Amino acid sequence: MSNESQKKRALYHDLIKALAQGELIPGERLPSQRQLAEQRQLSRSTVREVVQQLELEGMIATKPGGRSECLNLLAPCVELPVGQIDSLPWQIAVLEARAFIEGEAAYFCALRATDQQMTAIENEYQRMQRRGRGASTLEKAKADLKFHMLVAESSHHLLITAFSQLFYSRYFNAIYGVLDHTLKRYGRYPDGIAAQHFQIYQALMQRDADKAKRIATEHIHYTRRLLETAE
Repeated sequence: MSNESQKKRALYHDLIKALAQGELIPGERLPSQRQLAEQRQLSRSTVREVVQQLELEGMIATKPGGRSECLNLLAPCVELPVGQIDSLPWQIAVLEARAFIEGEAAYFCALRATDQQMTAIENEYQRMQRRGRGASTLEKAKADLKFHMLVAESSHHLLITAFSQLFYSRYFNAIYGVLDHTLKRYGRYPDGIAAQHFQIYQALMQRDADKAKRIATEHIHYTRRLLETAE
């Protein structure tokens, strides 16, 4: 096997590994073919062959302009049911799923997130705090989910990241409905939610995986209790 062929094979397997280990997340762009060619000391045509192979295997899609984007590998396999947005049993079911997803996401994020990702989470937490002041319920819901989604995307766990993207996109209206219902009942953003966001953030910064999982899970259980009490 020629040196070029060996390096081509190594690039293919390294990209597969990066996708599987969550180093490249669904929706993220791959480095350009020019960058990969320079980094790996490969010809552009060889890199193009690797990219085309990944595209044929349904792992990436090449957009106009030649940049390739990682695909959500669960999307073709998972069909999430449609629920009634204002149905209390349905909203509770969504919260129960969130409790599991966000607990696991926080756990693996604390263990695996890079220092750069931790900095991004810290910055997003600060932005969430600023956006929360005087924001509408819709803006609060979007800020909340953006923070939790960033935690999931920093978990380096392919299934958690891919499923979280699908789940949050599919059930955002139900999640928004829970917050809207709670705010109408209590007239303000419950203090416990903001405090728990801080505790999750703090546990992540300390890389305390067990604590991060426990608080992230309790955060959703607390929201569920608020919803049930509001009825």
